[in-house]
Amino acid sequence: MIAWFEIPVIQMARAKSFYEEVFEIEITHHKLEGIEMGWFPNKNQIGVATGTLIKADEHYVPSENGVLVYFSCDDVAKEISRVDAAGGKVISGKKQISENHGYMAFFIDSEGNRIALHSSK
Repeated sequence: MIAWFEIPVIQMARAKSFYEEVFEIEITHHKLEGIEMGWFPNKNQIGVATGTLIKADEHYVPSENGVLVYFSCDDVAKEISRVDAAGGKVISGKKQISENHGYMAFFIDSEGNRIALHSSK
C-alpha cells in the first residue's frame, strides 16, 4: 500500500551519499520551488521514483521517533554492514523476525532518521 515515502534531511549531499553507499544505488538530485529532493530508483520501472530524500521547510525534520520505513533487501546483512562506514549508526544488526517473516535490522541514517531493513534470507 506504500505509494511514496519522504525521508527528511538536513544536508542533501551527505544524505544522498549515505544512501547511495549503503544501498549501492544512484539517487537523482532535483531542485523544485524551495525544495530539494533525492529520488530513489525503482527497480521495476526505469525513470520512476519510489520515494525521496527531502530538504524543505520546518515540516521535514529528521527523527528517530517517527514513522519507520523498511527498505526491502536481498540480504539485510549486506546493507547493514555498510551503514557505519557511510556515516550512520547501526541500532540492531540482522535478526530473524520468524521463520515465515524473514529478517530485519535497524539503523540511524546520516541525518538522524531511524530506518529499517527487511529481507527473506
